[in-house]
Amino acid sequence: MNNISIKRSLLSALGALFSAYHLVLAAFSYRDHSSPAALITAMALYAIVTVIVLRPWGPVVMPEWEAIFALVVSAILPVLVTVDLDPAHPQGSGYATWHIAAVGTLLVIVSARRRHAIAWIGIVVLGVQTALWAGPIALATLGVVGSAVWVGLTHMIGVAVARAALEAEAFADAERETEAWQAAQEAHLNERQVRLRQTRRMALPMLNRIIVTGGRLAPEDQRESLLLEASIRDEIRGRGLLDDAVRQRILEARRAGTAVTLLDEGGLDDLAEGARERVLADLARALEGVRTDRLIIRTVPTGSEIAVTIVGLRSVSEDSAALGALDEDAEDEVDLWLEIPRER
Repeated sequence: MNNISIKRSLLSALGALFSAYHLVLAAFSYRDHSSPAALITAMALYAIVTVIVLRPWGPVVMPEWEAIFALVVSAILPVLVTVDLDPAHPQGSGYATWHIAAVGTLLVIVSARRRHAIAWIGIVVLGVQTALWAGPIALATLGVVGSAVWVGLTHMIGVAVARAALEAEAFADAERETEAWQAAQEAHLNERQVRLRQTRRMALPMLNRIIVTGGRLAPEDQRESLLLEASIRDEIRGRGLLDDAVRQRILEARRAGTAVTLLDEGGLDDLAEGARERVLADLARALEGVRTDRLIIRTVPTGSEIAVTIVGLRSVSEDSAALGALDEDAEDEVDLWLEIPRER
């Protein structure tokens, strides 16, 4: 919105010049008044309300009390000025009806500060007062119609600027969403590339061995292949739970016959790097020497005081397979439950 707006201090200075000009005209019209007290009161009120509505600080949208005060002054001003003027010769010596242009300028300022309804009420009041005082023809000859035209133009410009501001904000939101989408796509691409490099680094030696042996792997190589497959699965399902120390502890547990399942559901994503390193260090220490049939390591959703839970299950049935191939129908009992706090 700031990119399509005019500097407020410049508009305030322009409005002050017009208002000062009307006060100068009022000063030249003192000969048309038999008692200058009403004229001086009108000039003072106009000067006060002008200072209030033109101050370059505060909200852009005119507060309601300011708009109502301006409306009251715009209604009182014609009464004070015309109380001792001859309606048969309303223009007097030339500047007697300065109040019509002054009220019009005041109402233009009210409309410019987005109080369009009150500005139009003021125009209607000015028109009624002028018509009752000098007749309907005076609406055109004394400038009431011109004041209404200026308020109408200000209203249309204000609506157009507000609409343009909304459209600009909508475009800005769309641009931010596009940038966020592009950043997310780049992050996904980088993540895929990292995982591909990690997978290639882990799997390439075994793949070369498979090629060299023609697929006839020794039993120990077959077992290492299964361990490798489980490690690659960890990189996909539990990447946020892994660092070098945790990887080593999980590999040791699997070689000892424990089926390990990692589930990273984004529970550590909001942690700072130092806090995440501390949680993973605690996890590596907790896994050291753990021996059970099945081990489930899971992150806890954001909002909990716990960052990671570690559950060890031991099958009641002795017939279990290694590397996660446990009998799903067998009953398990919990023989390990550990929780790693999010903060210490």
